[in-house]
Amino acid sequence: MITGHQLIAGREAPCDHAPFHATNPSTSEKLEPAFCEATSAHADEALRAADGAFDALRAATPETRALLLEAIADEILALGEPLLERAHAETGLPMARLTGERGRAMNQCKMFAALIREGSWAEASIDRAQPDRQPLAKPDVRRVLLPVGPIVVFGASNFPFAIGVVGTDTVSALAAGCPVVVKAHPAHPGTCELLGRAVVKALRKTGLPDAAFSLLQGRGTDIGTELVKHPLTQAVAFTGSLRGGRALMDVAAARPHPIPFYGEMGSINPVFLLPGALKERGAKIAEAYVGSVTMGVGQFCTNPAIVLGLQGAELTNFVENAGEFAAKVPPQSMLHRGICESYDAGTAVWSTINGLQLAGESATPADPEATQAACRIYTTTLQVLESHEELRREVFGPCSIITQCPTLEDLLAFARNLEGQLTAAIHGTEEDLREYAPLIRVLERKVGRIIFNGFGTGIEPCPSMHHGGPYPAASHSFYTSIGTGSIYRFVRPVCYQGFPDDCLPEALQNANPTKALRLVDGGYSREAV
Repeated sequence: MITGHQLIAGREAPCDHAPFHATNPSTSEKLEPAFCEATSAHADEALRAADGAFDALRAATPETRALLLEAIADEILALGEPLLERAHAETGLPMARLTGERGRAMNQCKMFAALIREGSWAEASIDRAQPDRQPLAKPDVRRVLLPVGPIVVFGASNFPFAIGVVGTDTVSALAAGCPVVVKAHPAHPGTCELLGRAVVKALRKTGLPDAAFSLLQGRGTDIGTELVKHPLTQAVAFTGSLRGGRALMDVAAARPHPIPFYGEMGSINPVFLLPGALKERGAKIAEAYVGSVTMGVGQFCTNPAIVLGLQGAELTNFVENAGEFAAKVPPQSMLHRGICESYDAGTAVWSTINGLQLAGESATPADPEATQAACRIYTTTLQVLESHEELRREVFGPCSIITQCPTLEDLLAFARNLEGQLTAAIHGTEEDLREYAPLIRVLERKVGRIIFNGFGTGIEPCPSMHHGGPYPAASHSFYTSIGTGSIYRFVRPVCYQGFPDDCLPEALQNANPTKALRLVDGGYSREAV
């Protein structure tokens, strides 16, 4: 059942302040029930409750927290078809896509459960005392990662399950032992409420405090700002636009006691076409490229917005092929009207730029009443691209620009001037990759993930995945928002010197009850010391 209530520390908080409704993007139908803006009092209550639950959550054994994550996965599945149907109604995403994403969200819960059971992620390190060392005795020094406290999470519009209420941010924070307050996305508030109720049920199943989780609704920006400003918030995780992320990032930095803000804010994800690949398989790359551009109606932060290749017959053929494939892609509904309007406005600005040509677009006209977006593939020269900053900014949706570069040095110069990106892709032969090695060296300084003969869309959540990059793609290039490495955003190292063994965290005790891999006197071991 969806009530429209705030979910605060296990209690429901009905209100009628500034009510709003979700809307079906495909039909413009207003969806019941009404939701309302959370207030600063709600934010304060949620964060005070979270802070009160912190000691109990962080003191819970890794096994108990792992059981919590597995219970969340079970409760997501138990929501059944009503969850998928509500998400479909609120986002327009196909049922098959939502079913797959639900599986991804559940698998992420299980992945983090396995991570904390194994225990090595906490990086326990032990340097035992050497009282007889000369000229000075060496003290007993031990270090481990511990949770930081209440975390505020802002979910994404384009992944209502996997990067939302039960997404990586929430799951990794709970795995670390941090309570979570989620700001629900206003485009799919009913989906958020259903998932929030799943978390509450899982907490109760495992005997952990209700106050370890709250869900606040709101369409405006005030409640988000209140959550970031609150003195009990210890870190923020955000996925969304650069404009929204930067505003909250500045709030976090301006606090009397600044806190970490982990923002994933999108990028243009350049694709570099090297000569060998274009000659060998240009048409196949063009087909895969248009498929990547239009995947999910282009609503991915890793969408390939700019393609660069050396001008010549092969690139000309690539442009023609891409235009033909674009014509075959029917318009589809975007997540909500605001995103669709921004997409149309962005491509309308592009259409006024001399030297930017439309290479191909969906043959069927888009239906604005169904918030549909048509695929649009453009082509231009490097000179035009570099002369117009608006062409190098993300337009969220199924559009992309193929750029003709006169020489390899021009292509390298463009790469050197790139802002930070989430991904970059290189299409080439193995010989191309060796010959154009300087391009790789440049991209290593600019992006978080480099893909060879593929595209950034389609992310594999796993320990080796890094989803982040230098600013403005992300607020801190070291951290990832996908994969098991995302847990490190919500912990910090604490060092213990001279402590009695039984007063240490379990991960640092001599007997190693956690059985985790530890660094002991410079060597790795799972054994007791």
